Order: sequence, then structure tokens, then C-alpha cells
Amino acid sequence: MVIGIIGAGASGMMAALAASLYPETQVILFERQARVGRKLQATGNGRCNLTNIHADNSGYHGEDAAFSQFALEQFDVKTTMEFFRRLGLLTVTEPSGKVYPYSDHANSVVDILRLALKKENITLYTGFEVEKVQKSGSGFAVFGADQQIACDKLIVACGGLAGTKLGGSMSGYKILSKFGHKVTKLRPSLVQLKCSWGGVVGLKGVRTRCNVKILRDNALFAESTGELQFTDYGLSGPVIFEVSRDVCYGSGAWIAQLDLLPDFTRDELLQQLYNRQKANISGEELLTGILHNQLGRTLVKAAGISLNADTSALTQAQLQGVVNAVKAFEIVLTEPMGMDNAQVTAGGALTKDFCPETMESKLVPGLYACGEVLDIDGDCGGYNLQWAWSSGYLAGSSAGKECV
Repeated sequence: MVIGIIGAGASGMMAALAASLYPETQVILFERQARVGRKLQATGNGRCNLTNIHADNSGYHGEDAAFSQFALEQFDVKTTMEFFRRLGLLTVTEPSGKVYPYSDHANSVVDILRLALKKENITLYTGFEVEKVQKSGSGFAVFGADQQIACDKLIVACGGLAGTKLGGSMSGYKILSKFGHKVTKLRPSLVQLKCSWGGVVGLKGVRTRCNVKILRDNALFAESTGELQFTDYGLSGPVIFEVSRDVCYGSGAWIAQLDLLPDFTRDELLQQLYNRQKANISGEELLTGILHNQLGRTLVKAAGISLNADTSALTQAQLQGVVNAVKAFEIVLTEPMGMDNAQVTAGGALTKDFCPETMESKLVPGLYACGEVLDIDGDCGGYNLQWAWSSGYLAGSSAGKECV
């Protein structure tokens, strides 16, 4: 029995390895790019945050996020880490719960999977652009530019639209749509946010710890604390990725309220500023040693204080204005960056048409899907790769069992 898998990203490679555990199966893995795992190689800024020890169903989204629960329980974080350990990958777990390869390079994850795929019952076709898939008897026919390959079972693991420069595409959605599956509206997630404040240009590249509240018409929409990075178009960094899902969609005014000193209270900061007044310094130096110098100067000016001002002459109200600027700086958001920049696609093939216990289509027997092509996306910090491993393993093992 032959199992075809379209896409050699995280979920596709995992599906292939899971299916190959059944010696009666022959696995054919199709990848349109020249090498496997190209998007995987870029994850985590090239470090590959392959899972998170805190990952569970509560960290996932979609029209029916509960769909992910069975897969995440069947192939959970502990099982995932043991799976990679058996392959020979050493990992390190950070205090945040994020798990990285010990080498700190995504190449280690890609290479260990690439080596694992070298099995007698796995055939890998790279540079194979799947142009068409159709039902053929009880199985499927996969068409490339100059060849046709028959499969008894077919797993769609093409990934999502996000990261188009690294291989994100509509191919998986199109294949599933041809078989009658409906696809939700696709949006970028884990993505940078644009803003209308011109001051970000002068802060390009500045990084700082920050609490971010996303407000929609002054009501709290999302909140997170972590590293913020200013860019020439707006805001980036892990803390922004964590709150970026569905920001600036729909009506309303969208604002990012930044607490740029989240580990100190307003009163503690105000006392620091009182102490600075006694040091005979200028406004330019008022936040020196507290925040990044350029950021500090920007906030002092935003509070209406001249950089040349004699700080000893500042009133309590003026110092309170600086505290407000540091603890509740508001930036109007305009839109998220596009799919080219997004790490993950929000939306996908409707999960109601797939069986959560097997990942098999309810519409077409023998057809499976896993990973980002489905309408499941996770929080920032290893959740999306855990979904890829869990759903890929479940799809591959389910298809393999059916072939026995």
C-alpha cells in the first residue's frame, strides 16, 4: 500500500516518519522546493523553537480550536521531545518553556529529520510541483510536470500561506477545495504591526522589555509581556507576535498601549525621577540608565519636556507626565504586515470536515490533512510546531494503520 504525502515541511516529514513505522507501507513524500524543511529552518529566528513544555489545547485558535485536543494529547510535548531524542537531537528548555535544539540552530532539527527520512520504505521527491490531484478508483493520482504517481492514501501537508518567500502557498487549500473542503478567510498571525506614529523611525532597532495592551475602541483585546522591537514601520518582537492575531480586523480604533517599564510601579519610577532632579542633569538624561537612551529621550519629548530643560525645575505634574509616557505610551495601529512577513496563517480548511481522531477527511475516504493547512493556529513560542508534530504524527499513523 502506498501513502502519498504532499509537502515536506514539519507536519509532512512527521507524517512520513509515522506512516513508515508500518513496514507494509510505501511512503512517497512530495516537496516542491529543492530541499525539505525550508520554512522550518527559518523558525525562531533560525533557532527553531520546536515546542513548548506548556503547550496544551488552551493555546490554539480556529473556528473549533477543540479539534486540536485529541492530536495534542496523543502525541504530546513529552512524547515529541522523546521522539526527537531518539532521533539523536539534543535540546534545551528555556525558563519560558520554549524548547530549542542544543546547538541553537534550526539546521539541527531539519538535518535530523532529513536523515530519519532515509528509510527503505520512504521515497522523497524534491523539486516536485504537484500540479493536480484526483481520485483514481479507491486511491489517488498525483500529477507532476512530467509524471503521474498513484497512491492508496493521500496526506495534504502543504502548510499555509504565511511566509510566502520561504514557500508558503495556496496549494494545499486548492487541493482540499477540489475535493469539496471549504477554507476560511486566511489572515496573517504572529506578525509585525504597522502604526501611524512617525516616531518609530528614530527608534528602529531598539529592543526593550514591555507589557503591551492592544485596545480596540478602548476595550482590552489582547495583552502580553516580553521583548518589543521598534521598526521603521511599527512594532515587532515576540510580545507583538503574541498579541497580533486578528489585530486591525473589523471596525474600531486599534491602539497599542505600551508599559515600557513593566517590572516597576509608577510610584517607584516617580521616586527615581525625584532622585534624578537632585543630580543637576538635563531633560535628555532624565531616563538614562532606566531605558535605552534613544527611547528615553523620545519619551521625555513625548511628555512635552525639552531635552535641554533643567530637570531641577520640573514640577511634579511634569514628572508625572514622564511616568505616564513610560508606563502607558499609546500608539495608533493601522494594519498588520502581510503574509510575506507572517510566521503563521490564521484560518484554513474547516476542521468540521475532518475526523479529529485520525485527521481523515469526512468527505473523501483515504484523504488526510495535517498542520497549518487546517484551521488551527497556535500561540507564539513553539505551539505551532507542536501542532505540526502532533497532527502530522496522527495523520501518518492513521493512514499507516489503514494500509495494514
